[in-house]
Formats: sequence, structure tokens, C-alpha cells
Amino acid sequence: MSTTTSIESNTFQNLKLIEPILKALKDANYETPTPIQSSAIPLILAQHDFLGIAQTGTGKTAAFLLPILDLMYRNPTPRVSKCPKVLILTPTRELAIQIHQSLHVYGKYLKQKYSVIFGGVGQGNQVKDLAAGTDVLVATPGRLLDLIGQRFLRLDQVETFVLDEADRMLDMGFFKDIKKVIPMLPPKRHNLFFSATMPAEISKLADTILRNPQKIEVTPPSTTVERIRQTVMFVDKKDKMNLLVRVLGLSEFKKVLVFVEMKHGANRVVEKLQKNGIGAAAIHGNKSQNARQKALEDFTKNRIQVLVATDIASRGIDIDQISHVINFELSHVVENYVHRIGRTARAGKEGQSLIFCDAEEKSFLKAIEKETKQTIEVVTEHPYHSQEVMESQVVSLGRAKARVEKKRQDFRQRRSR
Repeated sequence: MSTTTSIESNTFQNLKLIEPILKALKDANYETPTPIQSSAIPLILAQHDFLGIAQTGTGKTAAFLLPILDLMYRNPTPRVSKCPKVLILTPTRELAIQIHQSLHVYGKYLKQKYSVIFGGVGQGNQVKDLAAGTDVLVATPGRLLDLIGQRFLRLDQVETFVLDEADRMLDMGFFKDIKKVIPMLPPKRHNLFFSATMPAEISKLADTILRNPQKIEVTPPSTTVERIRQTVMFVDKKDKMNLLVRVLGLSEFKKVLVFVEMKHGANRVVEKLQKNGIGAAAIHGNKSQNARQKALEDFTKNRIQVLVATDIASRGIDIDQISHVINFELSHVVENYVHRIGRTARAGKEGQSLIFCDAEEKSFLKAIEKETKQTIEVVTEHPYHSQEVMESQVVSLGRAKARVEKKRQDFRQRRSR
């Protein structure tokens, strides 16, 4: 696998994209390519298989969509019913919808058809759309295999296959589904593979899909966006909710994304915020697709101040002008923290992240600081500061993870009764 260093390109014109795409980019106020875009676009236009290691907020979606649209324009082929030319496989409904929306933004002057399929909604309209033929299909694994099984969709005409957010696919248990999809694709195809991290399982999967790929890594593992001011407040667990209400009352907390570990926790936080007169909604796996889309729309259009999310639902959130990310509960997975705070400081803007850290989470905080090679700024000037938590001994990471897992098991057992 060859590795290519970043190519600096000051304008999208220098990347030799076709004029209709350049016009659409100008309409969308895209001026300067990001490093992943500058590096990936020429390689994908040259039809190399491509491995991109890029974290959220780096512009990777445009890095693969722009050259795909360009290549289809230069090499047009007729649409075939039920047979997409490009398949983009992505882990969540939200991300699938946002990629589909981006296709319409970048391809607004092209006579191409873009479709999206995902679970949680009726399949009728999706089936009709596929029957009419499509150029690019964005799909989540479950609905893709379901429609293939019902013979509403075939993959034997796919010319380009994109696997996006591969590490999240692993986290969400989609690897078996992906391995079912691969044999359904034509042996001769163009492959693009994107992941924020490259654990052993992801690397093995990439080796089975890609052929002599060019590789770009724009950020080293577990780094955080430099424009984000990261802070931590030490607080007793019982005081976290009061602290959240307090900080959300400050004028600078305009558009806030709050992360929790579990679905019931998200609902509980929203309920308490609403009782305090704060506009909030939750997004997690138990919410219907309509409810999730309404929450995202209300947050995007500033109808609510706060969106409360779990990690499973968060990967597809790509919303500009998020002022703050609050880790109400801290994940023991460092990569989750990196992805969480990457939801702010997007599109060249600055952002802020805040951790509410109780005694049981101190080991998670230490692991984050160790992996990211950063010391997170401590804020003590707040009414719920706990000197005892700040000075408490760090529990071993293994024991802390075991506590988290036991709490999850206890909750699942209570729900099953």
C-alpha cells in the first residue's frame, strides 16, 4: 500500500474539476480545499483505489463526492433500473441523509440522479426511486441488504464503491453486513475507503477491498482540532444537572451539543432541561427516523438551544456554528471524545468543548490527555466545583471500564423485567 503526502492546492480550479462542479462550489461558498480534498481529489480522478484516514471536520465527504461526480460526468453511462453506478455505504441514517444532501449541493448543475436508502421509515418511496434507476446510491447496511433480499436492488453494475466511516461500522456491529455486500459487487471496480482510525480489524478489511491503493492520512490518530478550546470542570455526579443548567444560561452557550453515554440518560437530560425552560431534544437509536430528523432540523434552525446525543447517533451530525460541545458523561473510548468535540470548530471557525468530570471518570480524562498528548484546562470558577473530585485518586482504567459495563448490564436487566 503506497502512501502519498498531502498536495497543497489553493483553489478548487487547480484540482481540474469540471466547470459545473466549480460553479456549484462557488454557490456554496467553498473557496479553499482542505488538505484531504487537495490530496484525495487528484488521486481519485486518476481512478486509483484510495484509503483516507481522516477525522470528522476535515472535509472528507467532499473529498470523495467531488471526483465521483466529475468522473461520472466525463464518462456517462445509461441508468439501469435497480442498479446504481456508485454505492456509498455509511453507518447511520443521519450521515446517509447528509451525504445525499451534499450530492445535491455539489451536483446541482449536473443531470445526475442521487438516491438514499435507510431503515426506520417505510421502504415504498425508496423502492420506487431505485426502480427508476439512479447514478449514486447512499445506503446504510441493514436497509441495503433488506432491499437486495427482496430483489428491489442489485449491485452487479456498481462502478465505484465507497465505504465511509469504517471504524464506526465496526463499533456498530456492521462488519458481518459489509462482508455480505462485498461479494455482490463486480470484481472490477473503483474502491474508496475512509476511516478516522485504523485498528487491526479495519486494516484487514481494507486489504480485502482495496487494490494497490494510494493512502492519505491527514491527522494522526487521537488528535483534536487545534481551534477547539478544551476545558474540564470537576463536579460531583449529583451536581452535574445543576451545573449544566447553569452554564446553558450563559450568553455564549448559543448552540450546544451535549453528549451522554446511554439512551435513557439522553431522555432524562432533555426532560430536566425542558423543565428549566431550556429548548432541548434528544437523538439516539431508540428514536424514530422522523423524530431524529425533527430534532436535527430544530437544532440546525436554532429552534432549540441544545441537542443531547449518544455516540451511536452522533457520527452523522454535521452542523455548522455549534458553539459548544459538552461531555455531560465522559466516554472511556478516546476516539469517541475526539469525534465528539470535532462537532464544533467546523468550516474554519473556532469552538469550545467542556467536560463534566466526576470521580469515576477521572481515569477516562487521564487516558484522553495521554492519547491526545494534551493537558486539558481546568475551570474551577463555578458554583459546583469539587476540590475532592479534582484531588481524588485515579481509578485504574480497567476497573473504571468494568464499572461502566456493570451499570449498563444492570440497566438492561431492569428493562427486561
